[in-house]
Amino acid sequence: MKKFIILFIAAFYFIGSNAQEKQPNVLVFYIDDLRAELGCYGSETAITPNIDKIANDGVMFNKAYVQQAICAPSRMSMLTGLRPETLGIYSIFTPLREVHQEIVSLPQLFHKNGYKTISLGKVYHHGSDDKKVWSTYFEKEPNSYLKPENIALMTQLKEEGVKQLNGPAFENADVVDEGYKDGRAVKYAIETLRKVKDDKFLMFVGLSKPHLPYNAPKKYWDLYDKNDFKIPSRKKPEDVYRLALSPWGELKAYSNIPKEGDLNDDLTLDLIHGYHASVSYIDAQIGKVMATLDELDLRKNTMIIFVSDHGYKIGEYASWCKQSNMEIDVRVPLIISRETNYKKRVTGKTSDALVESVDIYSTLVDICKLESAPISDGKSILPVLDNPTKKWDAAAYSVYARGKNIMGVTTTDGEWRYTEWRNSSTHEILGAELYEHKNSLLSYENVSGNLVYSKVEKRMKKLLEVQFPRDGTPFLQNDIPRNK
Repeated sequence: MKKFIILFIAAFYFIGSNAQEKQPNVLVFYIDDLRAELGCYGSETAITPNIDKIANDGVMFNKAYVQQAICAPSRMSMLTGLRPETLGIYSIFTPLREVHQEIVSLPQLFHKNGYKTISLGKVYHHGSDDKKVWSTYFEKEPNSYLKPENIALMTQLKEEGVKQLNGPAFENADVVDEGYKDGRAVKYAIETLRKVKDDKFLMFVGLSKPHLPYNAPKKYWDLYDKNDFKIPSRKKPEDVYRLALSPWGELKAYSNIPKEGDLNDDLTLDLIHGYHASVSYIDAQIGKVMATLDELDLRKNTMIIFVSDHGYKIGEYASWCKQSNMEIDVRVPLIISRETNYKKRVTGKTSDALVESVDIYSTLVDICKLESAPISDGKSILPVLDNPTKKWDAAAYSVYARGKNIMGVTTTDGEWRYTEWRNSSTHEILGAELYEHKNSLLSYENVSGNLVYSKVEKRMKKLLEVQFPRDGTPFLQNDIPRNK
């Protein structure tokens, strides 16, 4: 009898241990062009109750950075755990699999480990990348316009043979959420959750807004009064390298945007209004998915990652969009909320640890105990999730290429950002920038070369050279020519 009791207790603890160690589901909200300006990040304007709720239910990172402030390379980096300079891809024109067949991506690795893998909306920039790897795949839809006048304009442009069919930069049709593509992506996500609720799954919900055009249902525009927004300073940082900021051709490609000069105040306010409406639109979609997780009792074993592919400018520096090494473009919102049955689960905390999107790969390998994982350029941030105040990395790094001959390399220590523009082959320094960012995403004075800050610059230069040594080999170049 005594032996039986001992065996029963041992079995009980074995079963309990296995239940605790069960591999969690992973749901990633992957957002496009979302800057670190949300209610939970202290925004005075953004209305984001559902994202704020996730932050209150997990760990919010104040110093999270992407490896490049443009869609395709940033997304490839996160999905492969490899930096752009490792992949050799820096433009939006080169699909991952046209260059690298050998790399094991997150969907491949999860699939090998018995997970259902689900891609909804915009996950990779190029939908063709890993298309056959996903167990369930809903392709990214093209942008669409719903107002009659805009539909007529698009028809006219097509008849005129215009190659780049961009209508207005914003629209506010009075339609239901599913009228625009992000609403439909979430509809598919909810339907898929009901089908896979009894399986292990990795699900990416790729929401395109607030990427241009800022098309969102009217009810989200109605949350804001255009006149409550402030016109950002059009002042540009002093003494910057000539290619530090982009000419924001992405925005100028839209039909109602002037091709030359700064935008006037009225149009600037319309765009800021549209950006905020788009953010509130995707916030509502996220709320629907989270409600479904609760309804299906999936939250107990589903961890949530909320992250953007890069930051964004809405008029700051007299500039728009991303495509730079500026703090506002490389810093992103990142929130991670562990499954509710995780014993060490931390909620309602913020972390100032310097983390990078390339770390997400290794973090998921660690948390989900994935086998046969390849070497990554990042590292698991699980220790920070368990202890948000834990001392972490000394720096975070990003790059931005200006063509094949010039590479911008940049680092931050959490207070200062130091950037060098180099010859891509020789690493000759063509220009340098040093900005202070203790209390702001913005900095208007480049103090590189200022003797007052010589010690800071020397220290930051050393940090930069840890990742980008001056005697290093030429930057790997695998980009396919645009007109191939």
